[in-house]
Amino acid sequence: MDFPTTSSDVQMSQDPPPEPEPKYGGYSRFEIELEFVQSLANPYYLNHLASQKLLNEPAFVAYLSYLRYWSRPPYVKYLIYPGPTLKNLELLQEEKFRQEIISPELVQALAAEGAKASVDWHREE
Repeated sequence: MDFPTTSSDVQMSQDPPPEPEPKYGGYSRFEIELEFVQSLANPYYLNHLASQKLLNEPAFVAYLSYLRYWSRPPYVKYLIYPGPTLKNLELLQEEKFRQEIISPELVQALAAEGAKASVDWHREE
């Protein structure tokens, strides 16, 4: 049996490899979006976004809507805290919540709720 000896003897039937995903500051878009969407689990961060007036910006609100894909497989499996992350992402879809998260009382209530859920979860173990 004769085997090809040069690259010109080999017929390439495969597609070229896909282009590597571009990096932004050394990170892929997937990594950046994962880190950002997970930060939404933190009510203090939501308050910060509100204080910077980002939650009033139509482009930012559209981005939050786009990020809802994290609630579906296969993406949801990458979330460390899927419960609070996805809950807050859904709350951010509501204009009323985006306006009210500036309130320290709401931030405290969400933080207390998260702490209680964590304690309750550890009791169940």
